Amino acid sequence: MSQYLLSIYQPDGPVPDPEFLEPIMRGLEGLNQEMKAAGAWVFAAGLHPADTATVLRPQGHDVLITDGPFTEGKEHLGGFTVIDVDDLDAALGWARRLAEIVTLPVEVRPFLH
Repeated sequence: MSQYLLSIYQPDGPVPDPEFLEPIMRGLEGLNQEMKAAGAWVFAAGLHPADTATVLRPQGHDVLITDGPFTEGKEHLGGFTVIDVDDLDAALGWARRLAEIVTLPVEVRPFLH
């Protein structure tokens, strides 16, 4: 078995209305339950908006602490799921389901062993 990080990227800006998010959250809960039943689910979490982040950046012999995300962009990491599956094909299968539910890009990346 190999562990994979399924990262959900969401656009910067205001959080969508509850009536838009409710069916997505219901779908996510169902998918998480399905992954748990299959023995694939390890951990999942949503994140606060990118503007709540704090970044620590080495600067010579010091560390600079700044507010906000590490990169400049129009998207940020909004949540993630860690899964433990047989191979990349299995990870891509779960990621496809996740992307269909959240209607956002999902990056699949294996953990180093």
